[in-house]
Amino acid sequence: MFSKDLKQLLDEKYLEYNKSEFFIETDPIQIPKCFEEKEDIEIAGFLAASLAWGQRPTIIKKCKELMQLMDYAPHDFVMQAEDQDYERFCNFKHRTFNSYDCVYFLKSLANIYRHHGGLETVFTRAYQKHQDMFEVLKEWYSVFTSLPAEARVLRHIANVEKGSAAKRVNMFLRWMVRHDGEVDFGLWKEIPTSALLIPLDLHTGNVSRQLGLLTRNQNDRKAVEELTARLREMDPVDPIRYDFSLFGLGAFEKYNRSNF
Repeated sequence: MFSKDLKQLLDEKYLEYNKSEFFIETDPIQIPKCFEEKEDIEIAGFLAASLAWGQRPTIIKKCKELMQLMDYAPHDFVMQAEDQDYERFCNFKHRTFNSYDCVYFLKSLANIYRHHGGLETVFTRAYQKHQDMFEVLKEWYSVFTSLPAEARVLRHIANVEKGSAAKRVNMFLRWMVRHDGEVDFGLWKEIPTSALLIPLDLHTGNVSRQLGLLTRNQNDRKAVEELTARLREMDPVDPIRYDFSLFGLGAFEKYNRSNF
């Protein structure tokens, strides 16, 4: 059971960090914020979340490069691109995510929007069927990897059946499902905020352990289950709002429990 002091701390930090200067101006979410159409926001958001590892200025730079290669019209591109159009990505690279990986992601998105009704439909149908986000992530993985692929690309696609924390996909889902008026979009209405899973990264994991919210040492699926369950105790309706608190404490304050 959590203490009142801990909940008060996290509530205060949520109000402090759920602001554009922290989670738009310096965060990859600024990429989908450049667009107005729903499908453009979804695709730009998914790609930005998929590239979200490493230094944030570099992530944002590479995401902008990717949007430029898609003529700043991501939905039009995935709906209309033919084989020769993918040649423009031959020099794209972000860390270990290379041009082959990039083209595979774009073709998988094209398959989803052309044949499966789009990202919202894939995730929403899976949720309506399973009512469990880990099962949703399993189904999403199956759809996203349904095109033939070299084995190397699979390391960039979170597989919860193999214990992945699926941090980047869960962050994307937070963006699409939550609506807080300033940061998250809240475009998808059929998945409740109560079902979301914590986007577990290094900052969030470390702070959660220092606060006594997480006992597991690895940042994996089991840690996501444990931490999300604890956050649901504090807010059963919108537990993942505390992502702002935990990430902010770790990334912006370099939190140390002895300071509180």
